[in-house]
Amino acid sequence: MILYIAEKPSLARAIADVLPKPHKKHEGYIELGNGDCVSWCLGHLLEQADPADYNPDFKPWRFEHLPIIPDEWKLKPRSQTRSQLAVLRKLIRQSKQLIHAGDPDREGQLLVDEVINYLGASETKKRTAQRLLISDLNPKAVSAALGSLKSNAEFIPLSVSALARSRADWIYGINLTRAYSIQGRKAGYNGVLSVGRVQTPLLGLVVRRDKEIENFVSKPFYEVQAVIETEAGEQFKARWKPSENCQPYQDEEGRVLNRKLAENVISRIKGQPAELVKLTQKRKKENAPLPFNLSALQIEAAKRFGMSAKAVLDTCQSLYERHKLLTYPRSDCRYLPEEHHRQAGEVISAIGANLQTLTEFLPQIDAARRSSAWNDKKVSAHHAIIPTTRQANLASLSQQERQLYELVSRYYLAQFMAPYEYDDTRVDLTIAGGQFIATAHQTLHSGWKLLLSTSEAKHSLLPVLAEGQPLQCVDGLLEEKNTQPPKYFTDATLLAAMTGISRYVADPEVRKVLKETDGLGTEATRAGIIELLFTRGFFVREGKTIRSTTVGRALVDCLPESATTPDMTALWESELSRISQQESSYSSFMEPLTQRLHGLIAQSAEVVIPDTLKALSPAPKKRRTSRTRTGSAAKKPAAKKTAAKQTTTGKKRTPVRRKKSA
Repeated sequence: MILYIAEKPSLARAIADVLPKPHKKHEGYIELGNGDCVSWCLGHLLEQADPADYNPDFKPWRFEHLPIIPDEWKLKPRSQTRSQLAVLRKLIRQSKQLIHAGDPDREGQLLVDEVINYLGASETKKRTAQRLLISDLNPKAVSAALGSLKSNAEFIPLSVSALARSRADWIYGINLTRAYSIQGRKAGYNGVLSVGRVQTPLLGLVVRRDKEIENFVSKPFYEVQAVIETEAGEQFKARWKPSENCQPYQDEEGRVLNRKLAENVISRIKGQPAELVKLTQKRKKENAPLPFNLSALQIEAAKRFGMSAKAVLDTCQSLYERHKLLTYPRSDCRYLPEEHHRQAGEVISAIGANLQTLTEFLPQIDAARRSSAWNDKKVSAHHAIIPTTRQANLASLSQQERQLYELVSRYYLAQFMAPYEYDDTRVDLTIAGGQFIATAHQTLHSGWKLLLSTSEAKHSLLPVLAEGQPLQCVDGLLEEKNTQPPKYFTDATLLAAMTGISRYVADPEVRKVLKETDGLGTEATRAGIIELLFTRGFFVREGKTIRSTTVGRALVDCLPESATTPDMTALWESELSRISQQESSYSSFMEPLTQRLHGLIAQSAEVVIPDTLKALSPAPKKRRTSRTRTGSAAKKPAAKKTAAKQTTTGKKRTPVRRKKSA
């Protein structure tokens, strides 16, 4: 019997639908017509053991227990999924062949691997297990994936990287959360001061931005425009470009801070001839932006519709699992397999049938056009988020579902539209020894911009000019402006900061490394991390902006800088990527972390939490509705999700070492 193990019931049903019938539905699995079975996980069936499961002494939070580092890691069944775990245990024993059908990402790989390992599958079954990679739940796509099975052994490095990440998160989060929460209690704060290797740098990013805004002092600066006239009486404006001699009167961004200097320039150029020293005209083409990955979609949806990152992820998940209108949503890739181009006509037809609002653009769409989005070299386990070939009644969709389906569809259709073409013109002038520049942008062919732009294209034109022609400066205009503080983060800009985190790193060597990583967090976790910081009371929304709270700021102020900046966590992601590519190892990642943890715990002992937080303590809960967790922080939402992504290293159950700080 072949056993297919899917990550979720929806995926299991999609697999069964294309396999031999008739089907018999049992509790927790589907029996196929040929005797094979399709079963499923319910997300994580297992979770990492609590500190108290290793040693009952760890139930109360005490500083002398830290750091807590397991000698051998334990998993335990989640209470609400024990029955499904029992079903899988029976089916794995009866099976002759296992097919791993977890989601096509790092977490999905480990999620099913850990179940197979935990339930004691034989070495032969694990060695011969195959991997089924599905990113589109429609029957045709599922059938194609079933015809392209791979050896699950090929994905062991991906599973190991996920294992390293989850265990490192547990060690880091459990120990530092306990350490700082214990210090907080000394100051009378009875809440949890949660620390995590991704959430805390994100908190630090917002705290620093908020403080920068509050401490910002606006300064005036000045710009000079020359009004130029041709012999035919046509006028245009040119902007003054200060010379190196003006640097003492400029700020670090090149803005002129001295009004008298600007006024002097105006007095010198009025009525003077202007020499056109260089005329540059370039005809340019701009191709459509690539289809979406999850972060790009979350950013664009936040800008257009004001949707939070979590709302975008949840909505996309519904469009993928329930409606089957989108491909796998947790993708970090913006490219498509080259063979997928053969389905372009079907996808375009489905979009046209589903979205009547887009039919006006169909005559401009050429299904034979192949944009740079189709590139096998840039596609790994999953590809960009695109519409499927499914035609459906969109009346059954919610407003947010319709909005996201249409947005994804527009970006897909844009791949088959002509480039945006325009002329760029630059004019370099000399007036009274000073340099002035005029620019113009003229659209020649809107192409894909007709489909994607939210506003009309801007045009800036110049008269017909030629080098050496006589020109006159008839006036000079002084424009006084004021420097503006940075803007508070919004959902869109915070997600953009997480994906482009290298911009916020000062060290050039670290910045170089970070440019090659996926940023702060992953496609699948960013939305949850942002929501966690709201749940913990570290973030608050004010309109569309995201602000840090007093508690969030106090925590950042008490932590070492390395814990509140993105350097460490993004370097983790870089090292984890190297593990998945077999360029590094589990031990080379974990050993330095455990060694460093001793110093971080010792450092926390010297921290004094401000007693002003006492008044901000959250109200005590009336009663727990579930089993007692270790100090409530050991299983914070993000850590709980992370903790589930573990696997056992052996059957022996030994206690955790209580390591003393150096």
